[in-house]
Amino acid sequence: MSRVLGGLLAMFWMSLGHAQQAALERELNAVAQDAAMPLASLSVLAIREGKVAYTFQTGPRQIDQPQALVDQDTLYRIASISKMVTTMGVMKLIETGQLDLERDVAEYLGYPLRNPAYPDRKITLRMLLSHTSSLRDGAGYYWSGDSAIRDELGRGSPAMWSSVAEPGRYFSYANLNWGVIGTIMEQVAGERFDLLMQRLLLQPMGVRGGYYPAAFHSAERDNLATLYRKRTTNTEIWDSAGPWIAQADDAAAPRPAAGSIPTDYRPGRNGTLFSPTGGLRISARGLGQLMQMLIQRGQYEGRKILSPASIELMFSQQWLYDGQNGDTEQGQYGSWGLGSQRFGKLANGRDRIVEDPAFVAVGHLGEAYGLLSTFAVDLAQGNGMVVLIGGTGRDPALHAGQYSALTRSEERILTALYQQVIRRGRP
Repeated sequence: MSRVLGGLLAMFWMSLGHAQQAALERELNAVAQDAAMPLASLSVLAIREGKVAYTFQTGPRQIDQPQALVDQDTLYRIASISKMVTTMGVMKLIETGQLDLERDVAEYLGYPLRNPAYPDRKITLRMLLSHTSSLRDGAGYYWSGDSAIRDELGRGSPAMWSSVAEPGRYFSYANLNWGVIGTIMEQVAGERFDLLMQRLLLQPMGVRGGYYPAAFHSAERDNLATLYRKRTTNTEIWDSAGPWIAQADDAAAPRPAAGSIPTDYRPGRNGTLFSPTGGLRISARGLGQLMQMLIQRGQYEGRKILSPASIELMFSQQWLYDGQNGDTEQGQYGSWGLGSQRFGKLANGRDRIVEDPAFVAVGHLGEAYGLLSTFAVDLAQGNGMVVLIGGTGRDPALHAGQYSALTRSEERILTALYQQVIRRGRP
């Protein structure tokens, strides 16, 4: 092949790549601006064969400041993906022998934790991490700084426990599990949950953000995405013709005060204060760093973060729906690991991530305060996607997906990333 011809071919493939990228950008912008469910902001990242292959952002961090656009370092309150990140911290404590999956968690807490309907059945860390503990959210899963989780758990509220599901036998998604897990982590480490997660995971990887925004430095605070819903003013009623109303991390509100945590706070008193269940603020770039670490079997930039065995265990199947052993929440859940979802395991495919059923992934989803989020990775192939939506202009329940339990907007975003970035150039 002549040098001239080789150069022309290289230019052709480069221009084709630019054309594909422009087409994908147009498609993502179209989703974000779709009148059926407009998005307040959007930040995505795709990894192909272990490398970051694509990033895209659109929309402002705050609706009233349209010039302040989100970027790949904008921190979002990622909702329940926080559970998966919290679990990475749990795996570190298991590696050091401070935690054990099969031990009665009452031994860590220092007081009994029992379902009143099954008082002789111990509750283990494995049960908490796999949503099979029989705990429920009906009596709440967050308590203020002047509360002790021991007191709340000890009230024996019927809404806090299943009366028919024996611990270890039935899957039912419950945020309260992670309030207990965060408290256990504090108890065994003797360290406040947010600081513990910084030490164990975020700081060694150079990941910005954290579980306690009051401790953020100014650059992190200034790059927080406000989460929105379109609502009728001063109500909880969705209204697609109404204004965007801030739901979380409102830049116009007073900065969170460090005093929201009592000065005499003792680790192990109330881990819900730091929301290990949903309160992590992190960027698409940061989630991409965590995804690369998982793909690289626990290594990141030459540092060992987790052992390969920990990663394998964390994403191994702990629960599989058999038709009667759990609540799939309209088909969203089919299989679960430790603090992680296993996508595409239901026969009807409602728990898959993209239209192509060949994409088998693990990770987690999130939804809260208008935010919708996805972390999905195929560890064997080294491919994955992160999607952070900063708010929706319509009730997601009224914008259902065509082939999954996701919204149609999420389906369109994830399938576009999969087809045009991950599967690009493949048959």
